[in-house]
Amino acid sequence: MPATYVGSIDQGTTGTRFMVFDHSGQVVANAYERHEQHYPEPGWVEHDPVEIWENTKTVVTEGLESAGLDASQLEALGITNQRETTVVWDAASGKPVHNALVWQDRRTTDRVEELEADGRVEEIREKTGLEADAYFSATKTEWILDNAEPLKLQTSRTQDLRDRAREGELLMGTIDAWLVYNLTGNHITDVSNASRTMLYNIRDLEWDDDLLAEFDVPREMLPEVRPSSDEDLYGHTDPDGFLGAEVPVAGALGDQQAALFGQTCFDEGDAKNTYGTGSFYLMNTGNEAVESDHGLLTTIGFQRSGEPVQYALEGSIFVTGAAIEWLEDVDLINNAAQTAELARSAESTEGVYMVPAFTGLGAPHWDGRARGTIVGMTRGTEKKHIVRATLESIAYQTRDIAEAMEADSGVETTSLRVDGGAVKNNFLCQLQSDIIQTNIVRPEVDETTALGSAYAAGLAVGYWDDVDELRSNWQVDREFEPEMDAAKADGMYDRWGDAVERSLDWAQED
Repeated sequence: MPATYVGSIDQGTTGTRFMVFDHSGQVVANAYERHEQHYPEPGWVEHDPVEIWENTKTVVTEGLESAGLDASQLEALGITNQRETTVVWDAASGKPVHNALVWQDRRTTDRVEELEADGRVEEIREKTGLEADAYFSATKTEWILDNAEPLKLQTSRTQDLRDRAREGELLMGTIDAWLVYNLTGNHITDVSNASRTMLYNIRDLEWDDDLLAEFDVPREMLPEVRPSSDEDLYGHTDPDGFLGAEVPVAGALGDQQAALFGQTCFDEGDAKNTYGTGSFYLMNTGNEAVESDHGLLTTIGFQRSGEPVQYALEGSIFVTGAAIEWLEDVDLINNAAQTAELARSAESTEGVYMVPAFTGLGAPHWDGRARGTIVGMTRGTEKKHIVRATLESIAYQTRDIAEAMEADSGVETTSLRVDGGAVKNNFLCQLQSDIIQTNIVRPEVDETTALGSAYAAGLAVGYWDDVDELRSNWQVDREFEPEMDAAKADGMYDRWGDAVERSLDWAQED
């Protein structure tokens, strides 16, 4: 009998990956496809949901073929996704009414400022655990319903989009729901993704009537909310579809919660930081939704079938890996690997600080009008100083979160589990250890986002027996310890705060 595995669709901000894992959590297959980023106006970011779905089919097919596997060898599929990115689509045709609005998109900043002026911020925070921000799905859905062009549906109907939504003709979801719908025909999301919409009450565990009314989002268009690891399954793939097999779709997690799961942070106090397009630092707070007094988010970490929800504190940094991409875009580097070489060639930045607030600042500042800033340059500044300052900005932003996390949780960080593409950079890992003054632990399998959703799906169908089996899979690749004097690190970090101040509230209306 052929060996069996669990597959994971990892739909990220810049591309879609498909990975297959065996019982030991090792990678058996891996395929990746980038998708186009659309920037219709400054601060606006869109993706084409149809392109994402087509790419998903491509990477799943290519991944299986490259490893010589048949889809029937998959015991389950899990999904992990860029969170908050929002799609509205026609239930009958399956066609989106507009491009997806990406989590980075800032077009609804004015709407958020209206909420602030109306005194709604505290209510939103109490119910959802979130700051009122354009980052989340509520204002994105509202914008689409107000502004999408009905002609894109290629229909003669001219009904208001909200009327069509109330009649169940339009569906809304984050990317996980969009993929589940295309894979199974069912309209389902998980608790971790629901908790990122700014429409879901994370304590009552249901869509919130008051918030739905505030944003005029009809309940009829919302997905059913299920556990992240669901023994009842989200559905099955169509045996007559692109896979040619009936594979259970059994789990989903927003990408950062998936990384928490993949890093086996199952216990209260466990923490991880994922370095991707942005960086996201999460700490498991157990069954308690801990409120933040220091600019962090309270979010749902995950839920397994028949078990209570596990909550987390989260620090969301909008731009880290994307800052490296910007260095490529402006031809300061040829590729990401070059950053370590250039940064090492400079003993310091010589006073240069780079604040990569390209789409505003997230935690703990929450300034949607902050913008990217480079300060401290002189005639002697070279590209190596700017490259090093960019890497340092990643470390400083993470320290912002680490200090807020310790203040909110009362738990001192003694080691931090890290993952994501950027942690392959040893220079950055050592720099991060120096700036935070704590140990940085990198696992053997650094694609923990995909691994986490595979774990969630595999647990649901019994491929893995329990979380102890998953803990035994987790192996350290390398650990980095602080080498920099603490006083020097503190001094560098203090000056970072001055640079951040200069980036705040920059983008003003004409």
